[in-house]
Amino acid sequence: MSKFRLRGRKRKNRAPSPDRIPLRAIVPNLITSIAACAGMTCITIAATNYAKTLAGTPATPRDWFMGLFALLVACICDGMDGRVARLLNASSKLGAELDSLADFVNFGVAPAMFMYFWCLSGQPDMPHHVKNLLLGAALFYALCDAFRLARFNTMLEQPTLPYWKNFFLGVPAPGGCWMVLTPAILALAFTAKETAPLVSNVIQNPWFGICMLLFIGVLMASRLPTISLKSVHISRPYLLPTMAGLLLLIAFLVTNFWLTLGVVGAGYILTVPFVGLIFLKVRARYFSEHAEQAGQGGEAA
Repeated sequence: MSKFRLRGRKRKNRAPSPDRIPLRAIVPNLITSIAACAGMTCITIAATNYAKTLAGTPATPRDWFMGLFALLVACICDGMDGRVARLLNASSKLGAELDSLADFVNFGVAPAMFMYFWCLSGQPDMPHHVKNLLLGAALFYALCDAFRLARFNTMLEQPTLPYWKNFFLGVPAPGGCWMVLTPAILALAFTAKETAPLVSNVIQNPWFGICMLLFIGVLMASRLPTISLKSVHISRPYLLPTMAGLLLLIAFLVTNFWLTLGVVGAGYILTVPFVGLIFLKVRARYFSEHAEQAGQGGEAA
């Protein structure tokens, strides 16, 4: 037999080159870019619908729902990009900065301009000074969202106090977007079903829109505690009722998506004062426990 044997070539372990980026690292940034495109599409659709109103052919609720659907796509992509980045081990500083900029477009500029054009479409002959006030309120909301995002980025490296772990500092940007669009969602849902037209007209009033933009903007920029569902735990006795409630919610979303989304958004707004009371109790309990521990430590010394 020959003394030579066929052997596979040994592969050299090449060190990763800094000039080469794996393709998987681009996927999260692509999802973030899609979210930003969806947010800008929402603005375009809202402006087009307003132009239709000026031309004498008012846009239908379906036309406005297309803008809201684009913003819903942006929200879904915003929730996916971070998880995909962690799953693919492709997190980067560039992706974090891109995500913040996309959030400003999707949850700051897009809902503000949607509300602006939607309120203008309700009253095309609106006085000029009211239009300016409405535009000012929209700009205020967008700037509050930018302030909230900037504060969130600066607080990432700071330790979180124990009594804040179940709460957000102010209304998060996606939650603020949902809150401020709730009147439009409800009004469009009622109009599409030709029910409660009076309610729709009242909600589409520019003064109501101005109040909502200012109020939700202040909530986002404030330091008020709001609920964080990420760390909420359910005790075992309440597990079955909670599941039943979630299944009922899913059934309503399937049968009447936009109206259910608007009603839940209104409920989300109403949770703000109750969550504030719960936060005060949690913080008081934390300080009382630490005071007791400090007293016991002093006695032991």
